[in-house]
Amino acid sequence: MPYIELTITMPTDAWLGRLSREYPDLRFRVLAATVTDGVGAVRLEIIGSNAQAVCDKLETLESVPTHTVQESAHHRRRVQLETTTPHVLGAIQSAGVPLSMPFEISDSRMTLETTLPQDQLSDLVDSFDASDIQYRLHRIQPEADSDSLLTDRQRWILHEAIDRGYYDTPRRITLVELAEELDIAKSTCSETLHRVEERVLKQFVTGDCEHQPDICIRAD
Repeated sequence: MPYIELTITMPTDAWLGRLSREYPDLRFRVLAATVTDGVGAVRLEIIGSNAQAVCDKLETLESVPTHTVQESAHHRRRVQLETTTPHVLGAIQSAGVPLSMPFEISDSRMTLETTLPQDQLSDLVDSFDASDIQYRLHRIQPEADSDSLLTDRQRWILHEAIDRGYYDTPRRITLVELAEELDIAKSTCSETLHRVEERVLKQFVTGDCEHQPDICIRAD
């Protein structure tokens, strides 16, 4: 199955597209989401200095009939909501494409990286076209070339650990705090980072650059 990487631009009439354009410095992390009968249920993490302002905006949006702030912290809010305009999620779900969580949206764009059979990739493109969703295909490569040093989840945890200061000197966040912010068990966080460090260090020492990983998974 080919490996694909594409950037999706959120539609202008989608609430998340509007908010991420209005607050381009914020990070919107979708922790869980599903669509049933045209209504989306989303668990969202908003990260940045204007996180509360976005929560206030949600009160005014007709396409978000209900929302509940589940957790508030410094420059971070976690919100459970329903939306009547789950355009992108609905298009992906209707094509039968599994969407790994969490994924991040910044300034109205998100990156989708996945491995799909050719016919399902065609269904996804058709679904985007039918919904007038803009996308840009950056990479498509055969399965034989798609091996990655790290899994998507490992790359996400590594990226978050770097971004939140776990590898700074001195550290800006402890392992326990990192696990809590990522909503995963401490043991899972520790074991995942250990495996990441092992693979990256061994790859570095062997000097094999053919499969050097690209660990940046932040949205464009």
